[in-house]
Amino acid sequence: MSRFAGRTALVTGGGGGIGSATSRRLATEGAHVFVADAVGEHAARVAAEIRDAGGLAEELVFDLTSARACREAVASVEARTPRGAVDVLVNNAGAMRRGALLDTSEADWETSFAVNVDALFHMCRAVLPAMIAAGGGAVVNTASQWGLTPAPGHLAYNVTKAAVVSFTKSLARDYAPAKVRVNAVCPGEIHTPMLEKGVAEKGRTIADLDALVPFGRIGRPDEVAALIAFLASDEAAFVCGSCVEITGAQAVA
Repeated sequence: MSRFAGRTALVTGGGGGIGSATSRRLATEGAHVFVADAVGEHAARVAAEIRDAGGLAEELVFDLTSARACREAVASVEARTPRGAVDVLVNNAGAMRRGALLDTSEADWETSFAVNVDALFHMCRAVLPAMIAAGGGAVVNTASQWGLTPAPGHLAYNVTKAAVVSFTKSLARDYAPAKVRVNAVCPGEIHTPMLEKGVAEKGRTIADLDALVPFGRIGRPDEVAALIAFLASDEAAFVCGSCVEITGAQAVA
């Protein structure tokens, strides 16, 4: 497939589990992908893998929590695109801080909002003007099943991912007339480095999580990437304002 031939995609958190899978999927389908990550070596590794496979990719390293840094990074991307605009923005970067209210520090609360919510605001503010001027585009945000059904002991993550859901629907309603489609994915348990770290900290195993999912296993990053690619593609031309769960039926168990 070449659903994104000639198009430019910018993926934040592009060096992580879901982000790297999404970057590779979009590149495989023809997109020129800008892999953005706070860790330069992660972004460089994914971009290099894409180029080695014959795709188009460049790495970006900047502070998503800085409005100025986001504006400058987006401007540098726009200067290298055919339309002078980003066609697909995937806001995937995220931070998880564990703890119920009395176990959540002010620093953890502020970091969660800075990365999970403020970064979306900064990136969309930077990307949308040129996207609208070019005739539209697609934004896909990574929310979470826990933004819809809170998990115990994860206050900051639950609240910020719920904010992503609301942000997605608000943006979709405001900018659908400008042909900007905004949607979100709400993953359940997905086998990523972030999840592996959390499982280890709790003294559990991946098999323990598999047993909780009606589908019989947790999800894979490439499965989330496939959903993101669909939502960003013309096949989803009338999909706007949707927050799609991908949980292996765990959300309805």
